[in-house]
Amino acid sequence: MREAGAGRGGSGTDRAVPSGARLASDVARSTMEWKATLPAPDRKGRTMDDDRNDLNALVRDQLDDARASAHGRSAHFFLHDGPLRQTVIALTAGSALDEHNAPPAASLQVLRGRVRLTAAGGNRELRAGEIVPIPHERHGLRAVEDCAVLLTAVTAVAEPAPATTGTATAQG
Repeated sequence: MREAGAGRGGSGTDRAVPSGARLASDVARSTMEWKATLPAPDRKGRTMDDDRNDLNALVRDQLDDARASAHGRSAHFFLHDGPLRQTVIALTAGSALDEHNAPPAASLQVLRGRVRLTAAGGNRELRAGEIVPIPHERHGLRAVEDCAVLLTAVTAVAEPAPATTGTATAQG
């Protein structure tokens, strides 16, 4: 197949355009060369440099690990960007994360199953698809059934700049 020159003001010369098979071969070769530069995946096929995460795969993996664990829980910390942290946590029915302190800001999204968020201010049962802020007090988490949650936490909050008093004057 040949393509006409480069439109208005073009050279007018024809250039060869690769056939579909050759184009596919070039793309495949480029892809293989690109993949060769990637870091080796871990035992579950994930790479540390991969900034994309398949939550469904993380949930499956963490639930499998939790079921195999003597403690009935597993976690995978997969996003760390400044003070932002995201972790998928899996718990088997009846297992728990004991009471612990709250970060400055956090939310809990139930990805699968049911959990009970416990705190002095009251307990709250959550189902898959629900998201709530984490209480700003000591709290715990208990699995009502096998579950996986997404914990999003902000570990530091910038202090507001102090207010200034007085007025600015221009000197001339």
